[in-house]
Amino acid sequence: WGQMSFWGATVITNLLYFIPGLVSWICGGYLVSDPTLKRFFVLHFTFPFIALCIVFIHIFFLHLQGSTNPLGYDTALKIPFYPNLLSLDIKGFNNVLVLFLSQSLFGILPLSHPDNAITVDRYATPLHIVP
Repeated sequence: WGQMSFWGATVITNLLYFIPGLVSWICGGYLVSDPTLKRFFVLHFTFPFIALCIVFIHIFFLHLQGSTNPLGYDTALKIPFYPNLLSLDIKGFNNVLVLFLSQSLFGILPLSHPDNAITVDRYATPLHIVP
């Protein structure tokens, strides 16, 4: 991993030092090292799927009973979930997916930092990073 990734992980883990035992659990020790990188990769891979499952469960239960009126009025003018609201949800999901894929496929190099190509040296902070 690169110099900027290392120092970014160091800063983020140092923010969590106020919770006892959390940093040693996340880092796999007391310092940011290779087990930390592997754990960050696992977290970055699994959290979107967990969030997606929560969103699908939320949408399912929200549209199962139908959204309620905050004033408590009951009306017969309800819009069915299928096909109307489901198609809107799928369109929104597809829009987000297109933006995500365009950034991940075409935006990697312009967004990456040149110092991230430097091998990690925990004793030398990059010059432009000032505490």
